[in-house]
Amino acid sequence: MATSKRTKSEWRFEQFIGNLLRVGVILATILVLVGGILYLIRHGTEVPNYHFFRGEPAEFRTLTGVEISVSSGRRRGIIQLGLLLLIATPVIRVGFSLLAFIRQKDITYVTVTLVVLLGLIYSLIG
Repeated sequence: MATSKRTKSEWRFEQFIGNLLRVGVILATILVLVGGILYLIRHGTEVPNYHFFRGEPAEFRTLTGVEISVSSGRRRGIIQLGLLLLIATPVIRVGFSLLAFIRQKDITYVTVTLVVLLGLIYSLIG
């Protein structure tokens, strides 16, 4: 059985990535929870109309729109910001992993991670 020895730098990077994912998910959860509670306080007694589908308002389709919505105190904007943070957390993790593999000069992992990152970015933008 082969044992892999990690350098102190690799161990610190793994700890950083783990903390990044943990903090990102916790912050996203808090934002969605707070926004959801505030939304239910205001709109919890409304009866939904399921006869018509209304997509997401245009203001929530851009980062600027979400930022304006949050800064104006809109509850749905807070929820949307939490969801964006939840989506961004693993994308940021892949970006940091790419930087680590570049630093290690591991061409195979750089290539694979770059393809994954480009796929994630394309799926978010396209």
